[in-house]
Amino acid sequence: MDNSGFDPTDYWQRRYQAGGTSGAGSRGRLADFKAAVVNALVAANSIDSIIDLGCGDGVQMAMLGAKGQTGSGRSDPHYLGVDVSPEALALCRALAGVNPRRRFIGWADFVAQQPNHTADLALSMDVIYHLTDDNVFQDYLDHLFGCARRFVLIYASNIDARTPDIHVRHRRFTDQIRQYHPAWRLAALLPNRFGFDQSRPNETSFADFHVYTPLNEGVVVTVPPT
Repeated sequence: MDNSGFDPTDYWQRRYQAGGTSGAGSRGRLADFKAAVVNALVAANSIDSIIDLGCGDGVQMAMLGAKGQTGSGRSDPHYLGVDVSPEALALCRALAGVNPRRRFIGWADFVAQQPNHTADLALSMDVIYHLTDDNVFQDYLDHLFGCARRFVLIYASNIDARTPDIHVRHRRFTDQIRQYHPAWRLAALLPNRFGFDQSRPNETSFADFHVYTPLNEGVVVTVPPT
């Protein structure tokens, strides 16, 4: 399907307004797996701040932090959630409650203010394959790497393929990063524990974790227990 003209802002706003969610990947065992990986990375590398570009409805966000045991005696990292949908941001704020360490901002405001927004970890989970427009995709990567100080963690497919779904276009993003962000290296690849199974599409995923660091930065990556 030619989905190059797809408008993600309109799609996601209407989806959340209609009572939709961020999708199966932010629920159940997939959400547990993703949260375990992020929380382990945060704890092992003393990460104090996160920017989540595409935070969605906040269900996954709520699993990050103290409840996920990010480190004994350590405070939750500062978290900034960014999304194109005002409805999604409202859902996130409702879930986060009164927590000064968790803030949320719209994509346009984030872009306008990005020099003021940086974090140890820039996080992108289940977002890249929804960026069907080439310019939007490239702009997203620029901002993702532009706001990261130490790590970029991407959870996505990494193939070039179009799909019948108007809101899904798989991309081999590692090639783009190698070309346009040469100061960063792919330091680790963590395959999905629940690789895609067409007979169980809501319990499996085509996305894997990709950990990027600056060329001179080390990283500790642990595989969460089953």
